[in-house]
Amino acid sequence: MRIVVIGSGFGGLAAAIRLRAQGHEVTVVEQRDQAGGRAYVYRQDGFTFDGGPTIITAPWLIDELFTLAGRRTKDYVDIIPIDPFYRIRFEDGSMFTYNGDRESLLRQIRQFNPADEAGYLKFLQQSEAVFETGMALIDKPFGKFTDMLKVLPDLVRLRADRSVAGLANAYIKDERLRQVFSFHPLLVGGNPFQTTSIYTLIHHLEQKWGVWFAMGGTGKLVEAFVRLLQDIGGSLRLSTPVAEIVVDERSGRASGVRLASGELLAADAVVSNGDVAFTYKHLVAPRFRRKYTDRKVDRMDFSMSLFVIYFGTNKRYEDIAHHEILMGPRYQGLLQEVFTTKTLAKDFSLYLHRPTATDPSLAPAGCDAWYVLSPVPHLGGPTDWKTAAKPYRDAIMAYLEERYLPGLSKHLVTEMHIDPLHFRDTLSSHLGSAFSVQPTLTQSAWFRPHNVSEDVPNLYFAGAGTHPGAGLPGVISSGKIVAELIGEAA
Repeated sequence: MRIVVIGSGFGGLAAAIRLRAQGHEVTVVEQRDQAGGRAYVYRQDGFTFDGGPTIITAPWLIDELFTLAGRRTKDYVDIIPIDPFYRIRFEDGSMFTYNGDRESLLRQIRQFNPADEAGYLKFLQQSEAVFETGMALIDKPFGKFTDMLKVLPDLVRLRADRSVAGLANAYIKDERLRQVFSFHPLLVGGNPFQTTSIYTLIHHLEQKWGVWFAMGGTGKLVEAFVRLLQDIGGSLRLSTPVAEIVVDERSGRASGVRLASGELLAADAVVSNGDVAFTYKHLVAPRFRRKYTDRKVDRMDFSMSLFVIYFGTNKRYEDIAHHEILMGPRYQGLLQEVFTTKTLAKDFSLYLHRPTATDPSLAPAGCDAWYVLSPVPHLGGPTDWKTAAKPYRDAIMAYLEERYLPGLSKHLVTEMHIDPLHFRDTLSSHLGSAFSVQPTLTQSAWFRPHNVSEDVPNLYFAGAGTHPGAGLPGVISSGKIVAELIGEAA
């Protein structure tokens, strides 16, 4: 079969590699000048900045791709474990070092609140139970409602109706520890107070297999996937935006894609690794969309967006870890504003990324490369980012300088930022959402946009907006689902 994959994010590349390994003729088209989608790489003044995902978990999913193609991961990219996974800091000056050392975690829990040790062990046990059920579903399609019915008893038994925060709060009483063990949904675009507790499986996943980093940055993992695809005969075309998925009027099947240049690429199947909402609303003509009409798409709940500042300093801040979570003065209230009222708060919680803690080559000698990320509402709210970006940037940088990075302003040597407008206009993401469809219970599994379109039978979806969801394990698994579905249909 001739297959065109729209978008070269990890989901699209994973699908393309698998499809090429099956023997199909595969062409990936990417609208930007680099592969990677969200995982774009910025290079500025001698610094290298990963534009998007920086946390690698479930490394076996990566190894599986290379093995499938008859190659070895280590011949393409060097992936190493990180310790600590995260350092979580609170406004009161307390700090929690989060890693895979069970005794270290328990010791810190006792220091925060001795009574929470037993509660944490119960939470951990629940996380393991959720993992055993949930991880088995990560690479299984939910194309039929009967697929959902099969797992419904397990979901009921595991109380999937509860949120991640609801589950953590049931076992843990210290407010800071509640945040430590419930923030993970934010890494995949979900509100901990709304995201199904199935996502507590991330805790067990990290505890058992760790958190990893690709030396040279996540962009090196993108390069490895691209090289693997090309080594086995697949092709990638950069700076090649798609204007339309061409659908045959009689059969209702996709016959290819029309590029913005006017060129037509014929295909027996099309895989979209682009944003699901954007794909339906802008690439598939309305007359072919009985299920995913504009109205249906507009009624879905989308994840928050992000404000990210990439910056370099001519000083190394050795007391800052690779991954830092900086909790602000509010937790649930702040998330309410980000996800529900969609108003830009004056306070914030931040993810501070210092990859040079692990790989100094990402910055000039004696320097640090950084990004600081703040969850913000998507463009469905009232914020005008053309005027809000500068004062918001100033507030974040002043906060960092005052609390964590002394002398930041005088050591700053390069800087750039992205905001929700970037996600909408450059990454073609509906409402500027950073993670596509929000991972609530009613937008998970069968309720999520399916991996095979319900409107165009040979149009498939890989990436954050389809099953199983955002995050590297999710999008790589979506590529596996798509490849298997196409293999069955061939």
